[in-house]
Parts: sequence; C-alpha cells; structure tokens
Amino acid sequence: MTDMTESHTVAFPQNRTCPYHPPTAYDPLRDTRPLARVRLYDGRLVWMVTGHTLARTLLADPRLSTDPNRPEFPATNARFAEIRRRKTALLGVDDPEHRVQRRMMIPSFTLKRAAELRPRIQQIVDERIDAMVAQGPPAELVSAFALPVPSMVICALLGVPYADHEFFEGQSRRLLRGPTAADSMDARARMESYFEELIDRKQKQAEVSDGVLGELVRERLRDGELDREELIAMAIILLVAGHETTANMISLGTYTLLQHPDSLAELRADPGLLPAAVDELMRMLSIADGLLRVAVEDIEVAGETIRAGDGVVFSTSVINRDEAVYADPDTLDWHRPARHHVAFGFGIHQCLGQNLARAEMEIALHTLFERLPTLRLAVPAEEIPFKPGDTIQGMLELPVTW
Repeated sequence: MTDMTESHTVAFPQNRTCPYHPPTAYDPLRDTRPLARVRLYDGRLVWMVTGHTLARTLLADPRLSTDPNRPEFPATNARFAEIRRRKTALLGVDDPEHRVQRRMMIPSFTLKRAAELRPRIQQIVDERIDAMVAQGPPAELVSAFALPVPSMVICALLGVPYADHEFFEGQSRRLLRGPTAADSMDARARMESYFEELIDRKQKQAEVSDGVLGELVRERLRDGELDREELIAMAIILLVAGHETTANMISLGTYTLLQHPDSLAELRADPGLLPAAVDELMRMLSIADGLLRVAVEDIEVAGETIRAGDGVVFSTSVINRDEAVYADPDTLDWHRPARHHVAFGFGIHQCLGQNLARAEMEIALHTLFERLPTLRLAVPAEEIPFKPGDTIQGMLELPVTW
C-alpha cells in the first residue's frame, strides 16, 4: 500500500504553466495511474484519482459522499474550508435529498429545453458581437463577450434580473477566488440576502413569476416541498455555476483555438465538427479540476484501501489525459470520441446544465469566429493572465483584435 508519509507527495492544487494543460507538477501522477496520494494546502494527505476508468467507477459509487458538511470532507483552500459550512444544494448533497432536488430541476435543463433556448442564445451572442464591432478593436473578450453571454442566458432561464449582473458577477468572483476566507464568506452572505429579497418579490407577484425560480416559488416553496434556505442554496449554485463555468470555457476555448490555428482552420472549414469540438475542448481544458469526495465506507480498489473518512480528489485534467483512453491526449483532435470525458463529472452529480453549456459554447465559438474571421490576440500569449489553480480555470483577461 501507498505510504501516507511519503515526503515527495505532490501538492494539490497547483497553478498551470499553460492555461490549457495540467500543471507540469502533476506529470508524475500521470505515470502512476489510476490512484495516487496528494497533499492539500493544510498538509492533509488524500487520494487522487487519475485513471479514467476508475474515475467513472468511483464517481458513481455511493460510498463516496459529496456532502461538504461531513467533518472529514476535504478542502482545497481556506476559502472552501469556511464556505462549505453554509447550506448547500445539488452538488453538495447526497441521495435521497439530492435525488429530490435534481428531479425538480431536470425539466429546465433537458436537451429539448436547451434546443428551445438556442434562438435566444444566438440573439444574445449576436448583440454582444455587434457591441464589440461598434466599439471597434481592440477588445477585452472576457468582459465584452465571454462573461455577459452566459450571464444573460442563465438570468433569462432562472428569472434573475440581468440589471443586477455587476452585483452577482462580482460576488461570484469573491466567492470563488476572494483574497481571504472572510471575503468569500461575506460574498456568500450577500448572495443569500440578494436571493432572500428576490424570492420575496416573486412571492408577492400576482401574475405568474418568470423563470425557474418563479416556478420553484410557486410550485415547491408554497407547498413546503422546499424551504427558503434550500431554495436560496439552489439559486446560488445555479446562478454561479450557470455563468462562471461557461464564461471560462468560452474565454479559454477562444484562447486555445487561437493557439491552434490548424485546428481552428479545420473547424471553420467544417462547422459540422462543432459539437465534437466542444467536447474535445471540454476534455482538453478540464476547467473544474478537482472534484471532491469523502469515503463513508472502506473501498477496496486498484490494490489499495480507501478508508472511511479518507478524502478523495478527482483531477479531471489528469483523468481526461489518460493515454489508455485517449491516444496522444495532449493534442486537440476533433475526430476522437471525446464525449465520455469527465469534465462534466459523472454519476448522479454529473453537471445538470451540460446541455445548456454545450449549446452556449457551440453558438458562441462558431459565431465569434464566423463574424470576426481575423480575430487574434492583441498582446503576446505569455502576457495574458489566467486563473490560479485553486479555482475554476480560465482567463482573467483576453485582449483581442481583428
């Protein structure tokens, strides 16, 4: 068995040296698949799953809990260690509670619903590009395009006023990467207060409330199927995850395509490759790198024993580069079967919004490069800042011109 006191244990998480590749410090973990030991920020040793087959097996194993309120649940930074004490929903609850919550939300995130939203997504994308063109180059693509597109889409779906976007986008940033744990806790408290007031307004509306939140207030809150604390927790996770993840995929996806001109040219020549390209980018970029679990029972796997109470981390960036599943995994290949990646997770907690995310990414990337065929970086690639390793991966800024 692995020696828990090994001094050479790799630290997790670490910053990437290239925004679309795993940290180079993770290279030894790729050589010791499918399971390794890593050290968290507080010195705790946890298991890291690095093999694709094992990841899909364990992500579907009910003996691993996603409940951050369990005292032995791992934390990857001090912010999360504090914020996990707040009420969680969906991603942070186990069955049977999770099953009840997910069933409430599934009708709003089906493939059919995503297809129905495509004309509205296209309209939003066109409007944002119109604004960029009207202003003229150069532009900062994160603030001008990558962030507002998913923010507008998720606001329309949930029934959150987009007029409040500066507030909730700012609080989301503080929540996910505030400078201190106290800052992130304050952001969470402000988000809770915001949704308290929004839910109050929706309860008082005589007409049918718009969006998913209005439906939950009308159909679930009033009959006691949801309490206010649960509804607020669901609203926060849906709003934050609904715009932060896709915004990062659009910005980092754009950067990656600009750094791979041959792959971009192939995509432009054959737009039919776009759905496959989106999944290949999801695999390659793995922006949510570090899914967390805690064992609630002993698990015998890969010649090791994961003991009850052990923390488990799934490094999606390493799992999605498993050479046993993906030939030449460090290259972009629109023709590989990449849809079984774990960038959206796997099992009962697989991303609820993946259909919507795929639709947004397809429309945003296709339209951006179609309407701005000379799009290019406005500064050298090495000067463009990207996010640290302890949060969702993506670009802090993306200066472009055309």
